Amino acid sequence: MIFTELGLEGVHLVEPKVFGDARGAFLELFVGGRLTEATGRTMDVAQVNCSVSRRGTIRGIHLTAAPPGEAKYVTCVSGSVVDVVVDVRVGSPTYGKSVAVPLDDERRHAVYIPAGFGHGFAAVSETAVVTYLCDRVYTPHQAISINPLDPRLALPWPAMDDIVLSDKDRDAPTLAETEALGVLPDHAALRAQVPAGSRG
Repeated sequence: MIFTELGLEGVHLVEPKVFGDARGAFLELFVGGRLTEATGRTMDVAQVNCSVSRRGTIRGIHLTAAPPGEAKYVTCVSGSVVDVVVDVRVGSPTYGKSVAVPLDDERRHAVYIPAGFGHGFAAVSETAVVTYLCDRVYTPHQAISINPLDPRLALPWPAMDDIVLSDKDRDAPTLAETEALGVLPDHAALRAQVPAGSRG
């Protein structure tokens, strides 16, 4: 398993070793100890989510209010998506910056997303199945949504003829509007929760 930080503090691409033979393939999708060894962070899985999306669907941008926040470990088990992570930690030097990572059922890569970051993805195959491990159980009153088409963010979504959004995501506030509400996570407060050796 190879962990590579993606230019946003604590956000890592995870490349598992895939063992293939005549029967198919096997891989270790998630190993908590290896994540801790590579990132200095621990992740106790509290909930596993699975979403099925048709081509053109964008889900996000979503996060959980911090504290406590929510870490995610995301992979695409069928089809392909473009996974997007955006730094929405107020006071962060990379505030408003984003990274996009292709995830698919061939390379079997994953993305580890610490608490404090917004997350979303776009389905680029006819059908895409995404699973994500979460270190918190979903709590509706702590959920935050940011409009995935916010022109200020200019997120690197793939070119798609028809974009499919939920009403919730379509009507979500922009990053600036969400910041004005005072609900976004604080960079300094989140850093204080992370061991000094793993802060980058």
